[in-house]
Amino acid sequence: MKSKLTLEYPLNCSPLVIYPRLSTPGGLSEWFADNVNVEGKYFIFFWDKSAQKAEVLQKRDNVYIRFKWAEDNDNTYFEFRLISDELTGDNALLIIDFAEDDEKDDAIDLWNSQISALKHCIGV
Repeated sequence: MKSKLTLEYPLNCSPLVIYPRLSTPGGLSEWFADNVNVEGKYFIFFWDKSAQKAEVLQKRDNVYIRFKWAEDNDNTYFEFRLISDELTGDNALLIIDFAEDDEKDDAIDLWNSQISALKHCIGV
């Protein structure tokens, strides 16, 4: 059974700059996948020679977007959520994902690598 992972990454960047990189094919192609296409409510992510399809379950502009992998038959999803600290003005990206217990460390390592690529492409 998969367990929920919640990872938080500080980003010194406006939601107006970061959200398009989380929610558009062009933005996601910069850091998350080699290429991304859209077919209706589905995003198709390409890595090397493989492709995975994900449905957009929910989204709110400049706040969050939630995807569900088409091949997953459970209640799992992955979500990118932008959060702001009203006192300090600091912004962060919250990643919500699910992984098998024995794959949690690998999933965290992968997200750390992906977010490093995202920070590089936005210059933070």
